Amino acid sequence: MHELAIAQSLLDIVLEEAQRHGVGKVTRVGVKVGAFCSVVPDSLSFCFDLIKEGTVAAQAALVVLPVPLAGQCPDCGQRVELPDPFAACPVCGGLRVGLDQGQELLVDFIESDDSESE
Repeated sequence: MHELAIAQSLLDIVLEEAQRHGVGKVTRVGVKVGAFCSVVPDSLSFCFDLIKEGTVAAQAALVVLPVPLAGQCPDCGQRVELPDPFAACPVCGGLRVGLDQGQELLVDFIESDDSESE
């Protein structure tokens, strides 16, 4: 279950940022998870909940923001979403869609009750 290692990395980032900004309590953490990054959102949330206890993020909700697999088709010029990285363009059937999203795994936001919460 690599979600535990990912959750630990996310928590490390949250704790680092909370300390850097003098935040005493984190309330929400938003994480962008691409459709093709091989992370199971429910497992990530479960793992995050397990390891956050005893930290400034103990009460924080993990908000998983799904990012679909998408890109630009050079054949028809359309921006399209795809079910998998090998799918043909749903507009023209072209096979050369240049993927530019869907592999993300990053902290999008960290919120707190404190005045400085970015």
